[in-house]
Amino acid sequence: MAAGVRPPVAPGESSSERTGSVATDGTSVPRDPRTAGAPGAAASAARPRPTGLARLRSRAYWTTPRRVRALTAAALAAVLLFAGVAYTVLSGGRDSVDTIGHHTAPQAERASDLYFALSDLDAQAANLLLVGADEPDFAKRKAVHDTYDQRRAQADADLEQAAEALSGDPVGRKAVQDELDALGQYEALVARSDLQESNAKSLPGKPSSDALSSYQQATDLLRSRLLPDADQVASSNAAKVDGTYTTQSAALDSGWWWLLVTGLLALGVLAALQRTLTVRYRRLISPPLVAALLLTAIGLGYGLSLVSGTKDRLHNAKANAYDSVIALSRAKAIAYDSNADESRWLSDPSRGDGYQQSFLDKSRQIAKLDGSTLAAYDTALDTAIAAHQSSPADVTFGGYLGDEERNITFPGEQQAADQVLADFRTYQQDDRKIRQFVQQGHLADAIAFDTGTATGQSDGDFSQLSDAFDKVVAINQQAFDSSIQQSDSALGTGAAVAAALLLAGALALTVLAVRPRLREYR
Repeated sequence: MAAGVRPPVAPGESSSERTGSVATDGTSVPRDPRTAGAPGAAASAARPRPTGLARLRSRAYWTTPRRVRALTAAALAAVLLFAGVAYTVLSGGRDSVDTIGHHTAPQAERASDLYFALSDLDAQAANLLLVGADEPDFAKRKAVHDTYDQRRAQADADLEQAAEALSGDPVGRKAVQDELDALGQYEALVARSDLQESNAKSLPGKPSSDALSSYQQATDLLRSRLLPDADQVASSNAAKVDGTYTTQSAALDSGWWWLLVTGLLALGVLAALQRTLTVRYRRLISPPLVAALLLTAIGLGYGLSLVSGTKDRLHNAKANAYDSVIALSRAKAIAYDSNADESRWLSDPSRGDGYQQSFLDKSRQIAKLDGSTLAAYDTALDTAIAAHQSSPADVTFGGYLGDEERNITFPGEQQAADQVLADFRTYQQDDRKIRQFVQQGHLADAIAFDTGTATGQSDGDFSQLSDAFDKVVAINQQAFDSSIQQSDSALGTGAAVAAALLLAGALALTVLAVRPRLREYR
């Protein structure tokens, strides 16, 4: 500004702010020629100046520089508050995705896999009694041994991973160690039964009394201790996922509103600063401040979209995908355990009634329907499937398959789930044929049909059921992994860099907007 030229006087600003004398406290003292030198002037000047809060409330205190500085400080503080809330909410969202996607959900899936491995482990141990140990049965016996060894290694690996995941939990580690000890006892009993069966060279379905006794001890141990413990671990992990999801979802909801409120507050204070500059300096707009407003608005929109997107993807991963994965995994594990009941029923007639009831109970866990007998269950299953085929939304059965049919979300999932249902009915029909063979006195035919691996035979059809379970699980697992990966990417380094640039730009532009105006008062 040229020497001797004063800045224009803005509306609401007295000329004394720029032309008056300066008091000892730094405020302007008006100089009125009409009162200068008057008798009352000295008395007026002698009055005490307001101090403290009274001074801050005084209109004379809020000169234009002070107004601008105060609003600038408030704007910077509001932007920083908004940035702090955004960081807290988004880092919480990232932690939520990490906890559910990379820790609790995988642990729950491993626990469910343990239940499956133990169920099929005992099914294969029962099959060792069923296929016989004479020379003509050697090939079948070797195939059963191979599957048994595979499931044993799978169970051991699941327990070792569970122990690692519970490294900081002494109680949990002890429970896993107890499970490992029990599994060792179980394997020893099965090995003894296998040796006794091999030495006796028993015929199919006619195990030696010693081998049968050893297996009974083994399966009792598994059914009374190993499977209940594995089920408890799986249920505990599933409950942990549910609790974590509920908590984190609520946190994202409240975080969205906190982000909106603080973002609007920052925009409001910046707008107030813009208005002050417009009124006090008679300028239409301040380009740097308009740019700061724009960057803050972009940051608000970007932050809200990240929070909303994270919540939606978390819901998709947990409610739509993970819940189906767990339901189907448990259904598959129970199906393998029911398949073991079928083999137990054939090889141990002394416990036949108990094994048949266990088979029915597990079938009802998979697809819950009325019917206290196998025949009544068949009728109810046929009726429910016919109704569902007429209208896919008509799901009159419960159990794990009912849960899945009510949670169809992804492309191809409906067809895959319906295939599971159809294969489950086929397997149920195969089971009735086995029981019919035995009732007719054709044990050898029953065993051949039960252990046959061709389509149309029990093990062949059960293998198709297992594959159908795997297909629909894979659809949901892929959706789960995709949602977690998308959230990881959305909340990764790129988001942090973008947010930092928006914050730095808004702060710098705000300061840049007011500095030239404040220089006019130096």
